[in-house]
Amino acid sequence: MDSRRFYIYIMTNGPKAAILYVGMTSSIRRRVWQHKNKRVGFTGRYNLTRLVYFESFVYPDAAICREKEIKGWRRSKKLELIESTNPRWEDLARDWQDMYRPSNSVDREIPRSA
Repeated sequence: MDSRRFYIYIMTNGPKAAILYVGMTSSIRRRVWQHKNKRVGFTGRYNLTRLVYFESFVYPDAAICREKEIKGWRRSKKLELIESTNPRWEDLARDWQDMYRPSNSVDREIPRSA
């Protein structure tokens, strides 16, 4: 049985910060490590290193649909979602920093849209 999971997540740069980034991944620990170490474009430029929300899915299409749904929301609704499970805006990955380090020295950056 395949235990692979898919995740949607929200990164920011501080409590109730101006910028919220909604993403989707099949490896949340790896992706958060990449964000915290500024290995991905947009979030690296804006110092979005704080994981404030995530959900887990069995099927990738369900995660993709949820990501699109949340991205379409107004900011106020996203804030309500975050505060429904994380009212103090704590970094949910605070202790994950050393849990994932790429096994090879090459860490691929996510390609940006043209």
